[in-house]
Amino acid sequence: MRQSRLFGKTSKTVSGDLKVASHKYLHQGGFVRESVAGRYYFLPLGLKVRDKIVKIIEEEMDSVGAQKMITPTLHPLELWKETNRTDTAGFELMTLKDRRGSAFALGGTAEEMIVDLVRGYNISYKDLPFQIYQFSSKFRDELRARGGLLRVREFVMKDSYSFHADEECFKKEYKIMWDTYTRIFQRLGMKSYAVEADNGYIGGDYCHEFVVECDAGESVFFVSEDEKYVVHEDVAKFKREEVNLDEELKDFEIIEQPAWVRTMEDVQKHYNLPASRFLKNVVYKNRVTEEIIIATIRGDLEINKTKLEQVLDMVGTLEDANDKDLASIGTKSGYVHAWGHENCRYVGDLSLKTVKNFIGGQKEDKTDSINVNYGRDFEHEMTVDIAMAKDGFFTEDGKQKLNEKKGVEVGNIFQLGKHYSSKMNATFIDANGKEKQYYMGCYGIGIGRNMATIVEKYNDDKGIVWPEAVAPFKVHLIGIAGKDVVIKKEIEEFYKELENKGIEVLYDDREMNPGAKFADADLIGCPYRVVISPKTIKEGKIELKERSKKEANMVSKKELYKFLEK
Repeated sequence: MRQSRLFGKTSKTVSGDLKVASHKYLHQGGFVRESVAGRYYFLPLGLKVRDKIVKIIEEEMDSVGAQKMITPTLHPLELWKETNRTDTAGFELMTLKDRRGSAFALGGTAEEMIVDLVRGYNISYKDLPFQIYQFSSKFRDELRARGGLLRVREFVMKDSYSFHADEECFKKEYKIMWDTYTRIFQRLGMKSYAVEADNGYIGGDYCHEFVVECDAGESVFFVSEDEKYVVHEDVAKFKREEVNLDEELKDFEIIEQPAWVRTMEDVQKHYNLPASRFLKNVVYKNRVTEEIIIATIRGDLEINKTKLEQVLDMVGTLEDANDKDLASIGTKSGYVHAWGHENCRYVGDLSLKTVKNFIGGQKEDKTDSINVNYGRDFEHEMTVDIAMAKDGFFTEDGKQKLNEKKGVEVGNIFQLGKHYSSKMNATFIDANGKEKQYYMGCYGIGIGRNMATIVEKYNDDKGIVWPEAVAPFKVHLIGIAGKDVVIKKEIEEFYKELENKGIEVLYDDREMNPGAKFADADLIGCPYRVVISPKTIKEGKIELKERSKKEANMVSKKELYKFLEK
């Protein structure tokens, strides 16, 4: 490819709004351009990288027997209604109607479509298991798009779906996909953690996210000291340390308290006690049913909304209560009681059983309660794990410290069980001739997000340093000839020789100064820079520099080819 003909030029400067390295360099290097917020053009350089990522994934999926297909972009909305996901998808569905009034969703994920396809066939147990996959555009009306390709509203995803006769068969496939994903990310040049996570709007009982450690990521997860427990913050379990259970049980009292004491910081200052000694209430509203939920927890801990949604079977529906919501149960901000409000549900965290003689729980203008004990003075509908883990907490058995990490979710694997087959009546014929619901799994990889994550892992202050497996070109050839026609001809012949040998090469044939060419080569980040100039020709050599290294070497043409063939 002649760089003079390449569509999508490099940029010397970028907007100060591009804070993330991958966002900055992919824009500056001419790989992508934003259309509107969260929607991107992939320019020729960017598409070459994206296609190579797709090819690696496709090779690995095919190697384990998965079969490639494609679904329509528009999903009949009635399919999403069959599974009750029109309101609980976890993201806003984008919907439209055609001229006949039929309603469709722009595909955000494809479980319903695939199940609808499969249930239309007369499949027997002899046809199982099988897995089908696709690369298709997905649409999610995210509240906020950020970080370039890391969080977008339209993207290409590899999503696949496996169908099994039973759980034992599925477990084998789950392990196969776990290993397959590990290989994929290794081939992309990234170490991934298989992180136990929350199934969320997808459904099922368990799943794992594959996360690459990276400061630009939004996924927070914990790794035990022995690395045997790797878990997302949404589902991390931990030991709640006992605070003062050896203290004498005291009588419940209502005492005077200054009106300025309202926040957790206020009560700590007023009583000169740690936050763990106080009760804290957090109020949510189910946006579908408008039910009010009060979650009560120890003052030094935070409510984990994901855990709360799971225990209440309200996935994707809880939102922070506003002043109007609080008024509907007879209270206001700063005055929520840990018991006694009507027209609401109370849920308590396990930490309520780790403290004696709590302070708080029945705040009024000039009074509050002290010596409050769970089980004696108040009880909730349930006392469960709804707390957020923190760095340095211990595993449930108290033996391993949890270390917090941050990263980008580059893929996920889900156990779906019969979540969709039961809701959509998708069955096969078993060995006894009876109808039986499929046991399912699904598996996703975001292509653009992987591309961005690779850049986050492989860059320096000059630009991108692509791993060879996904680089847009293997060699960036820079010709420095000035107006010397003989040297120009020699460079042209060498360029054609490289192409004839099947070596991917980007040839910088532009009429510009060498420094600008070198800067662009560093920015674009091809693995090997090859320079031919009057100096190299005079020495009968070629200048070779690996993008990841500082020094260049002078090599013969034979040595260059031998090196590139490795």
